[in-house]
Amino acid sequence: MGGSKSSLGFLVLLLIVLLSGTSSDAHSLSYNFTIDLQPRDGQPWCEVQGEVDQKVFLSYDCDRANIKYMSPLGEEVKSMNAWETQTEALRGIGALLKKQMPNVTLEKHTNKGLLTLQARMTCWREDNGLINASWQFGFNGQLCLLFDSESGYWTMVHSKGKWMKEKWENDRAVTEFFKKVSMADCQCWFQDFLLRWEKMLKTAGSQTTGPSTMQPMAPDSSYIIWITTGVLASLVITGIIIACIHYKNSLLDQSLFLFCRRWCSQEARQVLCLPFSCSSV
Repeated sequence: MGGSKSSLGFLVLLLIVLLSGTSSDAHSLSYNFTIDLQPRDGQPWCEVQGEVDQKVFLSYDCDRANIKYMSPLGEEVKSMNAWETQTEALRGIGALLKKQMPNVTLEKHTNKGLLTLQARMTCWREDNGLINASWQFGFNGQLCLLFDSESGYWTMVHSKGKWMKEKWENDRAVTEFFKKVSMADCQCWFQDFLLRWEKMLKTAGSQTTGPSTMQPMAPDSSYIIWITTGVLASLVITGIIIACIHYKNSLLDQSLFLFCRRWCSQEARQVLCLPFSCSSV
């Protein structure tokens, strides 16, 4: 029961964040991984696309260790020392994701082909200046699993992510790896790059971003309906509670008013009747 409540609370919070958007000063750094167990000839088994504020700045081929700078944002930071450690880390993430997918075929989930695993690591700066991070995982464009790096909490959003959730949430080494690379490594890259990027991002236009080559992950429509229903139910319940409180307060005010009026009337009658009582004695 407690787990379902925490899940609903997490999903409601997620929807609120998505609907409310971010402030104009907020920035985010994301890396989209595509792992293909059986790539076509000439295609990499692992491809990474880097984004800042959803603007593409690099494409990385894990197989050939080849980087393409997709925009002026990438050109601006390619001479920084962080690039070498970053590419090593990205290749390491790709290797771990590939290792986690042995003997998994789409025959268990769909009617054709092999699974293409997609993962999205994002770190962003909160309004208070602190860095937060999260992961999204999916198969063939279908969002299946969420991971909150700060809390270590896993949320399944599609049935295809069940086996992955069960496997990873019980694997402390994998969980700690995802937390470290998103909360520590991504944070360091983000802070270093932002020193070069901040002025460019304030005036960012079409010339600052490259074309996206990655398939986006879409959440299940039933999941969106479920979250929306939960949010609407929460709003209705909150409204009822507020209305009850106001109604109770209004009844209290009415009772107090009637009591005061009755008391004042009794006092007035005593004052008005006092001379007549005295004269009759």
